[in-house]
Amino acid sequence: MAGNGIRIAMVAGEASGDLLASHLIKALKQHLPDATFYGIGGPKMSAQGFDAWWPLEKLAVRGYVEVLKHYREITGIRRQLKKRLLEEKPDVFIGVDAPDFNLDLERGLKNKGIPAIHYVSPSIWAWRGKRIHKIARSVSRMLCLFPFEPALYEAKGVPVDYVGHPVADMVPLEINRQSAREKLNLPLEAPIFAFLPGSRQSELEYMADTFIETAKRIYARMPKALFLVPLATRETRLLFETAIYRHQALDVPFTLLFGHSHDAMAAADTVLVASGTATLEAALLKRPMAIAYRMAPFSWRLMKRMKYQPWVGLPNILAGQFVVPEFLQDDATPDNLAQALLNLQTDKLLRSRIEDEFTRIHLQLRQNTAEKAAAAILSVLGRRPVRADDVPAAV
Repeated sequence: MAGNGIRIAMVAGEASGDLLASHLIKALKQHLPDATFYGIGGPKMSAQGFDAWWPLEKLAVRGYVEVLKHYREITGIRRQLKKRLLEEKPDVFIGVDAPDFNLDLERGLKNKGIPAIHYVSPSIWAWRGKRIHKIARSVSRMLCLFPFEPALYEAKGVPVDYVGHPVADMVPLEINRQSAREKLNLPLEAPIFAFLPGSRQSELEYMADTFIETAKRIYARMPKALFLVPLATRETRLLFETAIYRHQALDVPFTLLFGHSHDAMAAADTVLVASGTATLEAALLKRPMAIAYRMAPFSWRLMKRMKYQPWVGLPNILAGQFVVPEFLQDDATPDNLAQALLNLQTDKLLRSRIEDEFTRIHLQLRQNTAEKAAAAILSVLGRRPVRADDVPAAV
């Protein structure tokens, strides 16, 4: 069934949301080929024909202190967007993650009769659980990436679907380390560590020094080790390079990459990763890891008070136990991280157990996410998915 005239407004607030939304747009176009998509988004969404009224970089701010600095600009964008959407009256609004921006917007649209779907549950199971009351008032439907989330919404009467995680669909169940090393022209037998200090400049400002000092300690004890550092932008690369000079680490064999985070982790034996989506990607690639994170002290004190679980890394949350070590704020020292990574590198039995658990998680999350999410949105629109037998045979 064609989607003639269907207008779909969307907001994605950072790179991970841009990826999720781009897959969703592509899936929806299979069922609604004439639909139009517009709002706030990134380059991957634009590549699928999305009309970005504002770029997602305007919203890609993390941490309480950092958000406060940009508060007036962000709220101004939301006010302008809400006004324009109420004038445009799209058939549905899809907020992709970015709950602090999207939930207030969704409530305003929902109250005016525009269905509001939120794609990616906020982490109410980890901290700020009382948000579920605001969510219930704001959304017409919630699309969840993790299997333990729907029960939380069902208990509050919020329509919900578990759609799985799109990265689990993208990543093969088995990863060939040798092929990944050949692709990056790396030695096949060397001990290789992938270091992922974050995708934002603010993360590099807190993590780069610690990661470099960690590499120095590992290299002193394992002189054949190599270190891959995928970085998202020229700005983050410059921050890391400057930190290398500052710590007099020019002799440490770092290989800095533009992007290629999956390739780097696939080629590595062991990964050091800043907490976030990259921890899940490392798990899906079946790589033992240590998780580290540092942020502004004020932001850390607030977050620490509001969290409910002993874990912050997605692999541990999904497993319900400490499968891999986490080092947060003052515990994220070079000595602690270096020792944890060396343990993971050399303990074969531990590595095997971690890889088995990550395979179980991968199978659980692999749900053909984009199609499931598209089907849920079509149901809100009162449309049925196009099937192969709906398409007339060529004459």
